Amino acid sequence: MFTQLINPLDNLTLTCLVALVPVVFLLILLAVFRWPAWLATLVGSVITFCLAAWVWKMPFDDGAHAYLYGSATGVWNVDWITFWGMVLFNTLGVSGVFENFRRWLIAQGSMDVRVQTMLFAWAFGALLEGLVGFGYPWAVVAPILISLGISDLNAIRVAAIANNAPVSYGALGAPIIALAAVTGYPLLALSASIGSVVAVLALLPPWVLLYLVSGKEGMKSGWPLAVVGSLGYIAGQYPVAVHLGPYLPDVTGAIVCFVALLTLLKFWQPKTVLGYGGVPVDAATAKQMQGHGLKFGEVLQAWMPFAVLLVVVAAWTGPWSPLPKISWFSAKAVACSAIAAVCTAENANVSAVFKFAPFIGGTAILVSWLLVAALLGGLGRLKGSQIGEIFRRTFHQMWGACLVGVFIFGLAYVFNYSGMAASLAKGFSSMGSAFIIVAPILGFIGVALSGSNTSTNAMFGKFQALVGAQLGMPPLLLPTLNSVGAEIGKPVAPQTASVGVSTSKYVRKEGDVIRHNMGWTFILLAYLILVAVGFYLLHPAVMTLTRP
Repeated sequence: MFTQLINPLDNLTLTCLVALVPVVFLLILLAVFRWPAWLATLVGSVITFCLAAWVWKMPFDDGAHAYLYGSATGVWNVDWITFWGMVLFNTLGVSGVFENFRRWLIAQGSMDVRVQTMLFAWAFGALLEGLVGFGYPWAVVAPILISLGISDLNAIRVAAIANNAPVSYGALGAPIIALAAVTGYPLLALSASIGSVVAVLALLPPWVLLYLVSGKEGMKSGWPLAVVGSLGYIAGQYPVAVHLGPYLPDVTGAIVCFVALLTLLKFWQPKTVLGYGGVPVDAATAKQMQGHGLKFGEVLQAWMPFAVLLVVVAAWTGPWSPLPKISWFSAKAVACSAIAAVCTAENANVSAVFKFAPFIGGTAILVSWLLVAALLGGLGRLKGSQIGEIFRRTFHQMWGACLVGVFIFGLAYVFNYSGMAASLAKGFSSMGSAFIIVAPILGFIGVALSGSNTSTNAMFGKFQALVGAQLGMPPLLLPTLNSVGAEIGKPVAPQTASVGVSTSKYVRKEGDVIRHNMGWTFILLAYLILVAVGFYLLHPAVMTLTRP
C-alpha cells in the first residue's frame, strides 16, 4: 500500500513551496491570464498529477484511480446539483413566472431606497444565490437597483456586498458538499458549523447596505430594516443548516426574510422616504406605488416553484429520509498518511472515495423540477416546445462550470491522496494557533482568484483539516473558516464579476467593479477574523463532530 512522503525533498520549506506550485499556477492562469476556468483546472490537474508522481512518488495506477474517483465525485455530488438548479431557474424565466415574482415583490415595498435594497439586494439576492449562484444574483439584482436611481457601479457593489453571507450555501449547498467530499467530515456537521458562523456574519451586511444607499443618517432612521433583515435571514437559515443540511438554508433564509420584512412594513414605515444618497423623496412621488397588475392566481403561481422545491428537498434529504443513504456502488484508493501515528491495511488513513448514491440532493432537485414543469404545463404557463429552449440555455450557461467540477475534484483528490496537502499542513502548522487568522484569508484568496467557493473548498478543504488536526484544534473549525472566508472574497472575484456585470454597462470592465468593492470586502474579512477568534476562544464545541 502506498505510503505518503511528508518531506520528499528533505527540506520542508522547499517541499511546501513545490506543493504550492499547482495552486499558484492555477490562480495565475485564472487571475492573470484570464483563462477559462475549465481549461485552467484541466492544466492545473495535469501539473498536480505530474508533481505527485515525480516528487511525492505516488504510484501511477493508484493516482489515476484517485483522479478518476475525484472527477466522478465532482460530476455526481456537485454538477448534478448545480445543473438541475439552473434548469429550474431557467424554467421560471422561460415560463414568465420569475418575472411575475419580481413584479409582485417590487410592488410590496415602498419608494424608499432602503426598503427596496433590503428586499432585493439582501433577501432576493440570497434566494438567487441559493438556487443558482455563479454571479447571477449580481446580474439580476443590479438592474433593479439601477432602476431605483442608484448608479451602475454602486448598484453592482450593493448587490455584491449583499451576496456575501449566502455564498457558503450557494447553488443548493454545492460548496459544502464539496468540502464534505474532500475532508471526509459528515455533511450535516459541516453544514451546522458553517451555519453557526454565517449566522453571526449575517448580522453586519444589512447595516453596510443601508449605509451604502442612504448614508449615516439614513442608516440611523432605517435601523429596523437592518435588524429585521438580518434576524429574518438568520431565523430561516440557521435551523435549516443545523438540522436539515446545506441544500436549503439560503432559500429558507430568503423566504423568512421576505416575510419578516413585509410584516415589518405593515406596522412600520420610515418617517421620511429617502432616495439614493439619503435624499428625501417628495410626498407626491413617494405615493406613486407601482402596482404589479397580477391576479391572485398568478401570484400563487409565482410562489409555487419555491414551495415545491422546499417541500421536496426537505422531505428527500432531511435526516429522517433513508434515500440519501442508499448506495449502489463504491470504490476507493487507499494510502497510509504521512502524518498519522499508525496505519495498517485494515485501517488506512487516507482514502480517495467515490460512492454512487442515486438518490442524493441533485436527484431531489430533478424531481422538484419535474413537478414544477408538470404544474406549470398544466396551468398553461409552460409548453413542450419551451423545454428544449430551457436545456439549450442551461447547457450554454453550465458546460464550463460542469467541466470545472470534473477537473477541480480530480486535482483535489490527487493533491490530498499523494501527500501534497499533508506536506503543506506540516509546514503551516509551525504557525501554531495564529493559523486561525490565516485560515479565512486563504479561503478569501482562493475564491477571489478562482471565483468559486466550491473549487476553493475542494482545493484547500483537506489541507485546512490536516492543519487543524496537527494543531489539536476542533476538527470543523478551519474547514469552516475556509468556506466562510471564501464567501467574503466573492465581491472581488473576476470570474464572478464577469457574470455579475453582464446586465450593466460595465461589461468587460470588471476591474473597475472589483476596485470599487475592495474596501468593504476587507472590512467584512476583518469582521470574520474577529468572529473566528471568538468561536475558537469562547465556543469551540460548536466546531466539533459531536454537537453540544
